Amino acid sequence: MLVIPDAGRAQPSVSSFKLANGMQVVVIADHRAPVVTHMVWYRTGAGEDPWGKSGIAHFLEHLMFKATAKLKTGEFTRIVTRLGGRHNALTSHDTTSYFQRIAKRHLQRVMELEADRMVNVRLVEEEVRTELDVIQEERRSNVDGSPISLLNEQMLAQLYQNHPYGRPVLGWAHEIGKLTLQDAADFYAMYYAPNNALLVVAGDVTVDEVRSLAEATYGQNKPNLAVAPRARPSEPPPLATRWLRVEDGRIGAPIVLRYYLVPSVRAAKPGDAEALALLARILGGDDTSRLYRRLVLEKKIAAQSGADYQGSAMDSGRVALLGLASKELPTREIEAAFDEIIAEVRVSGVTHEELDRAKLALEAARVFDVDNQEKFARRIGEAVTIGRAIEDIEAEAQRVEAVTLDDIKRIAAAYLVPERSVTGAMVRPGAKPKIATSAPRR
Repeated sequence: MLVIPDAGRAQPSVSSFKLANGMQVVVIADHRAPVVTHMVWYRTGAGEDPWGKSGIAHFLEHLMFKATAKLKTGEFTRIVTRLGGRHNALTSHDTTSYFQRIAKRHLQRVMELEADRMVNVRLVEEEVRTELDVIQEERRSNVDGSPISLLNEQMLAQLYQNHPYGRPVLGWAHEIGKLTLQDAADFYAMYYAPNNALLVVAGDVTVDEVRSLAEATYGQNKPNLAVAPRARPSEPPPLATRWLRVEDGRIGAPIVLRYYLVPSVRAAKPGDAEALALLARILGGDDTSRLYRRLVLEKKIAAQSGADYQGSAMDSGRVALLGLASKELPTREIEAAFDEIIAEVRVSGVTHEELDRAKLALEAARVFDVDNQEKFARRIGEAVTIGRAIEDIEAEAQRVEAVTLDDIKRIAAAYLVPERSVTGAMVRPGAKPKIATSAPRR
């Protein structure tokens, strides 16, 4: 039985202000326990990697744990650990974030640490080369060592013809090894500044408390008036249906993955992103979904299926369809099932029952996220960093509830079309190539 947390506290108080140096601050009040989640988000990510230097944003994320003018290499981690906290960092195409979860009484200390490395990181050649080796190993483990990650990487490179979303966040292996100390220093100088950052503090705090601490720490850093604006190339109108095939002997049965290029939450017209999220849920959200019923239960050609709207991005988003074959079979069988299901939704739409069930699932997920201090802080931080307003985020539930059956049908007809798609198959070496033996269905 699904039990949704008390809706009465499902939306914490969220406040925002700016420091004199241009740093935006968001405060999320949560007084249930004397702990805080402290996050710094930079408005830069792999999407700002210079051409030919893929992976530089992620590389710099690693180097941010090295020495500063005040700390020795590794001391940041030792201090946070000694204070009983935990920390991490994350680079995406659109953001780079650093966060700590710690007792409220230590909030000032972690703010001092982050404010220090925002402007005072000291890079030395020996540490740069060592960290590049670490990143190469990270890529070998997380990408080269994962068949589905390799397929995903190749598909994104096909889906995005002119946009940096087509380059991997970790970087291409042949480019990572060529990154230099100067590359990292230039990126740091260009993008790491208070006026290009967002501070999120969630927990047992007040706005006045956070303002006082932020002014005493981050407020002492000078703004960088030369921060480069985000000027990314746009995608040309998609004209061609694309397929690709990757052979990998490590898989037991074929994998079929399809991406449709769709608007992100930030770029979509009001209500369209919510319709896309609901549509993806109906297509492949659980074992009542259309993909699961058709591929797993009826045709018995897949052991697993799924669909997802990947819309948290500055620019475009994706709807993903996945089918993991239950046995060795031509991948065209799974692709054909994808085509059938999409055609049915585009022509006939979905049912009231499907839409109501999807709305309930999205609302439950939203409430559970809001009820989790760290998840909610991350959700707010990511959204604001890519340019969304807090009011827009707070109105998501109302927009989901307002989506109609006609909206689902309209959005499917507009975006789930062959020319906006890339279909990829991963098969064992020597498998017969049958991924594109018939014309795409419209």
